[in-house]
Amino acid sequence: MTEHPTSHEGRQPLAARSQERARPRQEAATAAAAAVAVPAPGGGGGAQDGAASRREGDRLRFVGAATRRIARGIDLDEIVLGLCRATVPTFSDVILVYLRDPLPVGDERPVAPFVLRLRRTDRLRLTDLEGEELVLVPDPDPTPAAELCEVRSGGALAEVLRGVRPVFGDSAAARAALPELLGSDHPVPGGHRAILAPLRGRRRVIGAAVFLRRPERPGFEPNDLLVAAQLATHTALGIDKAVLYGREAYIADELQRTMLPDSLPQPTGVKLASRYLPAAETARVGGDWYDAIPLPGSRVALVVGDVMGHSMTSAAIMGQLRTTAQTLAGLDLPPQEVLHHLDEQAQRLGQDRMATCMYAVYDPVSHRITIANAGHPPPILLHLGGRAEVLRVPPGAPIGVGGVDFEAVELDAPAGATLLLYTDGLVESRLRDVWTGIEQLRERLAATAQLTGPDHSPPLEALCDDVLDMLGPGDRDDDIALLAARFDGIAPSDVAYWFLEPEDAAPGRARRLARRALARWDLEELSDSVELLISEVVTNAVRYAERPVTLRLLRTDVLRCEVGDDSPQLPRQRRARDTDEGGRGLFLVNRLARRWGATRLSGGKVVWFELATRP
Repeated sequence: MTEHPTSHEGRQPLAARSQERARPRQEAATAAAAAVAVPAPGGGGGAQDGAASRREGDRLRFVGAATRRIARGIDLDEIVLGLCRATVPTFSDVILVYLRDPLPVGDERPVAPFVLRLRRTDRLRLTDLEGEELVLVPDPDPTPAAELCEVRSGGALAEVLRGVRPVFGDSAAARAALPELLGSDHPVPGGHRAILAPLRGRRRVIGAAVFLRRPERPGFEPNDLLVAAQLATHTALGIDKAVLYGREAYIADELQRTMLPDSLPQPTGVKLASRYLPAAETARVGGDWYDAIPLPGSRVALVVGDVMGHSMTSAAIMGQLRTTAQTLAGLDLPPQEVLHHLDEQAQRLGQDRMATCMYAVYDPVSHRITIANAGHPPPILLHLGGRAEVLRVPPGAPIGVGGVDFEAVELDAPAGATLLLYTDGLVESRLRDVWTGIEQLRERLAATAQLTGPDHSPPLEALCDDVLDMLGPGDRDDDIALLAARFDGIAPSDVAYWFLEPEDAAPGRARRLARRALARWDLEELSDSVELLISEVVTNAVRYAERPVTLRLLRTDVLRCEVGDDSPQLPRQRRARDTDEGGRGLFLVNRLARRWGATRLSGGKVVWFELATRP
């Protein structure tokens, strides 16, 4: 903006005094601008030719440095920032960068209408600070310009963008295009003090850049159009790459998110918490996974695995192995059998498809845990008193090796203890070997448990965060999956278990046994509903069973009833007709129970239902 002189006589105009004080800095900026402009041919002698050669060299060095700065950017904002910082103030005093909204990705057809959005503006202003020299500083309040611009088909701006080459602001095409881009109220300097440069990617125009110079600086020269063209080309290609990288990162994030569980179940007698950390921002996809799968009998399967490599392929293989593990868990196979079938599946997926895996099954009634290992780091059990123990589990061979047997061990899982399953990224890095890391993790868990005292277990979420805090700057060589399980268990006094012979009297006996158990637990108000539902489920089990039927009641925050038999056929709810004598049992279970389900076992099935113990 032009400052007006003061109206007092005898005083020097304010604009004149500011320009006089600013002259040294302006001359420096002018010299910098001249360094990137080559004069038109036709000069005089050797001195002029030497000066022209030096200026040509300076211009090439500037373009080289500017393009390197632009190329250093990875994401969209870094590339646009690199263009602005490289050109202001050396090449221009003001830059405005417009990008297409939304930006097309790859071969996508851009959406209509063609809209440009102001992505970033930079300029330098002269600031007069008390007691300091007049200096050039970044201006946080750039020259106002239109935020959005719709490029009309056949309009002046569309013609300039279609031409791809930069044009001076005072050219006939730019005089009509710039007001359309910047807004009619935006001042455009006269002379060769503005350049409009289209940003063209690999397939289409994706934006525009406007370079402006102040009146006190020399205007742009014809060779500056070449500079603007090179800067615009490198910027547009960098933006193309950044958009493609952003889409790839988005796909990777979505793939990783869908491969891992959205949330953990809340099975009876155990609390769960988990964490997943990618190796780095540039390698957000890996093969680490965790899972918790409810099993019949209030048991839960805990799984942590690590597929070799960091790529989309590793993540895809991880997803296939996780799905296979869920299917095998649904068949209620022993842990060593699950690992055996996972090994076979990995071999079917192709050569060199290797992974490590830890598979554990926790039974809250017996307070025991069965663990099988396939080349994975051993789990750590944090006892209630604060002692952290590295469990001795046979290591086994990784999944995918083939032709090996896996061994399972059964261990105590006392109430209040916490089991930590993890991948090797937590304990192994370039700075430490895996066993050193395991010992550091064990010490960290023990130290954390000391803070809560001998009678209280540390909160699971806080424990997971504290474990990850042990990672140093050089410890993120691999992605990390972490699964923590707090064993609460189910007290023997809250469990009632019976065998019923498969005979006509079994439903009546089941009702009497359930009534006595509910009276012992002070849950008589549930007797009518429980007896009705147990009678229906046991009747259905006796109809098909050949061996004794099992009946179990579990009292926790809910009342759970489980009826098991040796028939693999799962019951299906159906709508009975008015003339049917049966077919209404599961309808009653579905209406009265809080939840219900049926699970096929290796030797039969279990049908279960739950009722709320409190209204």
